[in-house]
Amino acid sequence: MNKTCLTLLLACCCGSLAASPAPWWKWRGKIDHSIVCAQTSPGWGWEKAYGPYRDARCEKLIVNK
Repeated sequence: MNKTCLTLLLACCCGSLAASPAPWWKWRGKIDHSIVCAQTSPGWGWEKAYGPYRDARCEKLIVNK
């Protein structure tokens, strides 16, 4: 392996170590106002209501200090 390939491989590996999971959000339905917890929008009829959260139950809020 030459230096360029090794450097590129090392950079890719190090970048993935610093990544964190996407936050969870409570989404509110625009029609019936029901609430679901998801990382991405459940569809066109939903809007962000609360969040972000650290867990899939939307119980642990992420607090920025």
